[in-house]
Amino acid sequence: MRRSRPGVGYAPRVLLSPKARLVYLAVILLSAGLSVLLFEPQRLLASGWPPQLSGAGAVVVFGLAYGVCTAALVPRPLLNLAAGALFGSLYGFAGALAGTVLGAGLSFALGRALGQEALRPYVRGRWLKAADGQLSRHGFRSMLAIRLFPGMPFAVANYAASVSRMRYSPFLLATGLGSMPNTAAYAVAGSEATSPTSPAFLVSAGFIVVSAAGAAVVGWRKRHHLRGAGGPGADGDPAVEDTTAERERVTV
Repeated sequence: MRRSRPGVGYAPRVLLSPKARLVYLAVILLSAGLSVLLFEPQRLLASGWPPQLSGAGAVVVFGLAYGVCTAALVPRPLLNLAAGALFGSLYGFAGALAGTVLGAGLSFALGRALGQEALRPYVRGRWLKAADGQLSRHGFRSMLAIRLFPGMPFAVANYAASVSRMRYSPFLLATGLGSMPNTAAYAVAGSEATSPTSPAFLVSAGFIVVSAAGAAVVGWRKRHHLRGAGGPGADGDPAVEDTTAERERVTV
């Protein structure tokens, strides 16, 4: 018998399958990371903003570049410091916050479109299931806490949220509100970097240290909470399966 040849739509189905889209996402992130290494955006702190760009237009361009850079895995603290150093505390804060929301939205959209279907089947284990359930059921509250106490890397939080069932609107709103204090502190620190003994710099630096300590405490408590949420009785827990099997043997 002759083997049937794949239909006309076979190739498009393979190219648009969840696993293929996950590969596309990996290639995009790898390319973005290599671009960051080549172009070194941190040079803004040393060389400054291009002189031909100034005023509100420069802040807008910086915000757009900020969003793309965060989606490309550039650390936010570095960009926040650059925003304050280049535009001052007020305009630097505005540009950095707009870029934060933009970058989070880009990362979330990429992860949701290219990675969610392929990665959802791998959300197994007690901790992963508990974290996924927390983001899916209490998305705004959970993301607000993550942004207020930024212990988890920005990009990791974005892509983790995109794999969950969290909706766009609470994700973006929580990102904007929760990122305000930390972004403002870094922008002020960047604007006052030449005066490290000034009260503004000391207050902003103190806030950054306190928020980092708070993030460590919240992360430690959340770890124990997730461990408890995934304890005996959780789906797929070996202890529950063993107990069930033992009861069935006794009954027989």
